[in-house]
Parts: sequence; C-alpha cells; structure tokens
Amino acid sequence: MRTYGRITNPDGTKSWVEVTTDANGFNDWVWVTTLCQVLLLNLNESPFYANYGIPAKQSVIQQVQPDYYVARTQQQFADKFANLVIAKESSNPPKYRVNVTTHQGIKASVMVQIPE
Repeated sequence: MRTYGRITNPDGTKSWVEVTTDANGFNDWVWVTTLCQVLLLNLNESPFYANYGIPAKQSVIQQVQPDYYVARTQQQFADKFANLVIAKESSNPPKYRVNVTTHQGIKASVMVQIPE
C-alpha cells in the first residue's frame, strides 16, 4: 500500500513524498499520511472519495470552525489505529493536532494547519 504526502522543504519549496507499507507489513504511517492529506482537502475535492475533505475555505470565510467534518474524518480513520484523537488548537485559521497510537504502540503527534 502507498500514498503520497505534501511536504515543505527547508528552502520553502513544496514536494511530494511517497509513503509505503513498512518492512513488517504495517500500514500505520500510510494511514497517518492519508489522514493528514484528507484534512487538507476541501469537501468533495477528492476525485475518488466523495466523503473525504472538510469545508476549510468556507469555514475560514464564515469564521466557523469545521469541527463536525473533522469529527467525521476522525470516525472514518479510527479503525486504522490503536488510538486516534484529533484536537483543535485555538488559532485562526484552524490548526488540528492529530495524535495517533499505531498498532505497534508508537505514539505520534502531527500538527495540520488548514490552508487559507
């Protein structure tokens, strides 16, 4: 299994990085990357999955946090991890901290800033 994640390089340029199943056959990091990418998608932006994404741009314009859609995304991905919590950080535009515990017991925390 594989997915691609967008990263910002130290020089400010953006590029894509491939994330694949690890040597032990676990897909946890593939799912973490996919989850972060889904949080960056606009609602209905994915050509493959109509239920992926959140209305981020509309939420920023209306000054309403997209909490319902983030909670729905958390439910969609909850079965992929031993534990998954997506918590809102107080900021504008919104930032979300994604806390996961993988099936190997590794804990990771990733900050995802919703683009303006």
